[in-house]
Amino acid sequence: MSASPPKLRELRVRAVRVPMPKPHRTTGGVVAESPLVLTDAITDGAVGHSVLFTYTPAALGPTADLIKNCEPLIKGESLAPAEIEQKLARRFRLLGTQGLVGMALAAIDMALWDALARTHGVSLVRLLGGTERPIPAYGGIGYDGPTECAKAAAEWAERGFKGVKAKIGYPTVQEDVAVIRAMRKAVGDGVAIMVDYNQCLTPCEAIERLRVLDDEGLTWVEEPTLAHDFTGHAQIAREVRTPIQCGENWWGVLDLRHALDAGAADLVMPDVMKIGGVTGWLRAAALAQAYGVRMSSHLWPEISAQLLCVTPTAHWLEYADWWNPVLREPLRIEAGMATVAGATGTGVEWNEDAVARFCN
Repeated sequence: MSASPPKLRELRVRAVRVPMPKPHRTTGGVVAESPLVLTDAITDGAVGHSVLFTYTPAALGPTADLIKNCEPLIKGESLAPAEIEQKLARRFRLLGTQGLVGMALAAIDMALWDALARTHGVSLVRLLGGTERPIPAYGGIGYDGPTECAKAAAEWAERGFKGVKAKIGYPTVQEDVAVIRAMRKAVGDGVAIMVDYNQCLTPCEAIERLRVLDDEGLTWVEEPTLAHDFTGHAQIAREVRTPIQCGENWWGVLDLRHALDAGAADLVMPDVMKIGGVTGWLRAAALAQAYGVRMSSHLWPEISAQLLCVTPTAHWLEYADWWNPVLREPLRIEAGMATVAGATGTGVEWNEDAVARFCN
């Protein structure tokens, strides 16, 4: 007779503010710290973990409270992440599952999948029926001008990374080109270069600029216009040769479906928090496969590296070390490839001494 599945006993939620290794500049401002919500799904057996990045400290407390307020809705439930995801989706259907609600539900989903994998003593990859494999990773660069961007690109390349991505969207396209060419000079032709406009252009402006960038050998141009302007992105994609990358700001698989139906992107890069956690990612990966679109990740390198291992159209892992200080074992990068061999669960566990220092 099989043993009863573990049951969820508690959601432990903590808010921390972790200083960035180096302030990250974008066209919208400077990110100097990582406001993080750490969630522990405590079951009869294993404890699962997840991390949320709330972008601004203003959302830190409300997000943490929202996660904790969900506890009575699922306490005592069997450890079945997909079933619990459906229950919570029904419960929040009228309010909606975007924004802070979507973030809270993703935190719970990721922690439950981690707990389930740990219950079985395996990695998330193995739990999902896959095998661990190296995933190519690229390093992120801020909105720092030609000299600093070239320096940062060279540092990533020296560490073995096969790709780099910089924020652009300077007052003129000539300045954008200067940054791209400075990075190319620094890393050579063997390193992929991507750029990110962080939604700062209108579709017309984007078409004008990207036609200039078409000869720069870019792997992709990311979010040239507003993330949910699917029609505008589709217009841009039709008019330029460089692949258009989008996805980090799409909420759930329906956003992804609507975008792909509109032809809004040549490539997609869901954010595991905004797409709906592990459950949402798996749906997104199936959709990307059906549409024949390559899929990369946004932030969350530990869990994303594992999810990319079971993504049929896996492309690039976006690597960031922003919350490494609160992790017991940050993701390993070897020769520019993310490796999850030997991980248990999602690979997320806490450095409790650091957590205590950074608690909000």
